[in-house]
Amino acid sequence: HVQLQESGPGQVKPSQTLSLTCTVSGGSITSDYAYWNWIRQPPGKGLEWMGAIFNSGSVYYSPSLKRRTSISRDTSKNQFTLQLSSVTPEDTAVYYCARSNALLMTGWVRDYCYWGQGTHVAVSS
Repeated sequence: HVQLQESGPGQVKPSQTLSLTCTVSGGSITSDYAYWNWIRQPPGKGLEWMGAIFNSGSVYYSPSLKRRTSISRDTSKNQFTLQLSSVTPEDTAVYYCARSNALLMTGWVRDYCYWGQGTHVAVSS
């Protein structure tokens, strides 16, 4: 049974870089044929796909966030990370990591087979 768990600070100041880690258990980020995604949900809005990393290490980003987003991984820890730079209050959201079997780049819950519980990040001074 695959489990994902997000971790990171709950508050970030404007203009700083938001960094989150997703720890995967019950599966492998390098050997499973899967995409490991970051998705967020701002208050009162729908889910927004941010990017993903494939088991090969290939990375894919949402065009609207590409300039500020970086996804990487630590294979020794079976973790992948999200960095979002130059944050503003509009980046306040619940951030999720999720696994999918294809690169769908959507915010549809049904497109992802496993989800983390989510972590709320507030951008404020």
